[in-house]
Amino acid sequence: MKLASFRYNGTDSVGVLSSDETKIYPFKDIKDMNEFIDECAGNSKILAETREKLVKLEADRNVGIPLSNVQLLAPIPVPKQDVICLGINYALHAQESAKFSADNFKIEKSYPVYFSKRVNEAVPHGGVIHIDENVVTALDYEVELAAIIGKDAKNVAPEDAYDYVFGYTILNDVTDRTAQTNHTQWYFGKSFDDFTPMGPYIVTEDCFERPPILKIQASVNDEIRQDATTDQLIYDLSYIISDLSAGMTLKAGTVIATGTPAGVGMGFKPPKFLKKGDKIVCTVEGIGSLENTIG
Repeated sequence: MKLASFRYNGTDSVGVLSSDETKIYPFKDIKDMNEFIDECAGNSKILAETREKLVKLEADRNVGIPLSNVQLLAPIPVPKQDVICLGINYALHAQESAKFSADNFKIEKSYPVYFSKRVNEAVPHGGVIHIDENVVTALDYEVELAAIIGKDAKNVAPEDAYDYVFGYTILNDVTDRTAQTNHTQWYFGKSFDDFTPMGPYIVTEDCFERPPILKIQASVNDEIRQDATTDQLIYDLSYIISDLSAGMTLKAGTVIATGTPAGVGMGFKPPKFLKKGDKIVCTVEGIGSLENTIG
């Protein structure tokens, strides 16, 4: 199932898309996606019941809101906590990063690189990434498969990890490379306002293989820059969830961005950083495309 957060007639809602993606069916008495995830965490039957209701709803042509009549929001506009991100999690991206700045991207130990990303409000599909060119001087894009935790996870074995995944979405880990490399950590350069486009939907975990092997791409102004598959991850999601949950509880609704493949702007010579007016399209097979412009 594809789930969406949206605005209709001035009211923010959450719902499920029709199988042909032409309509959306709002949930009753659910204020946002975080609340729906919490409801599902407390009752494992809710998603199954939603699938059954969807079949009945699609049989009635008189119900549902045309998708063209709503404004999509980011699936989780305001995450409960910072997004957890994986750095240098595709081998070729590790190589291009080291070429850009060996001091900032030199990885000597065989452990995942974790960092967090502050999100005041996630930018939706079709939204604008606003920048201040006096502050942001080397704007870059990073398409990533993001997983949403569906129930509190603590001390999870790798073989059980996917039982804790609610679903997947697309996240663009927008970064100012100047701020990132000027500091000894990556948090600041990745946490500016509008630096977390997310969407367009959450697709529930049961729609994918375990692990999900998906084509992942990013284009800028219709030029394909990143082109890979998620089986190229150095540390896959089962490892990530098990590793993180050994030291801290992953709360329901936690967003984990699994890393970006090669082809980011800093990987080109000279670098191809973003500028105002550029259009970025991030695509993940089975989820859709997240399109944003720089403004």
